[in-house]
Amino acid sequence: MEITIQMIKELRERTMAGINDCKKALAETNGDMDKAADFLREKGLAAAAKKAGRIASEGTVQSYIHAGGKIGVLVEVNCETDFVAKNQLFLNFVKDVAMQIAAASPLYVSKEEVPQEDIDKEKAVLRAQALNEGKPEKIVDKMVEGRIAKFYDEYCLLEQSFVKEPDKKVIDILNSLVATIGEKITVRRFVRYEMGEGLQKKEENFAEEVMKQVK
Repeated sequence: MEITIQMIKELRERTMAGINDCKKALAETNGDMDKAADFLREKGLAAAAKKAGRIASEGTVQSYIHAGGKIGVLVEVNCETDFVAKNQLFLNFVKDVAMQIAAASPLYVSKEEVPQEDIDKEKAVLRAQALNEGKPEKIVDKMVEGRIAKFYDEYCLLEQSFVKEPDKKVIDILNSLVATIGEKITVRRFVRYEMGEGLQKKEENFAEEVMKQVK
């Protein structure tokens, strides 16, 4: 099947992949646009690790204000080119990340960002808890490591379950986008404000409230 410029353009607009990659994908899949998109996605995932060392200095800062002004989030997500920074797939991802932060209250972007001092402090607390529960000391260290993993899952943004697809982590959604777009993408930093934070107030499930805004 002849691969036309229009087909390459359509696939590029759909996936944000390079021209040569789009041409190769269409050739490999005999011009099938859906299969070509899948081909590029698989290729991108395989190459994601190679992109880790590249510089991502473009991107955007987005805000999310929870209905009624109860929670406010600012998040910076970086990519490699201004072209991708304006892409709707990228912008949708940033919006989802801001909503994730509002709903799940992470403290860090990634496991690597957690200060060693905080990890040591958490391990000491968890170890004391395990011993107080009467657990044999010989298995306490393994239990602590397991609980530290749960700590990462709860407080590190990229390790959290994605609010829109709880069976996936935020890092999975990020890697999928990298595969589709073909650029390094990083969540650099965020800040989350909660109205009345630190003041005594009734308990509310903000995760559920945020998800109601999605539906």
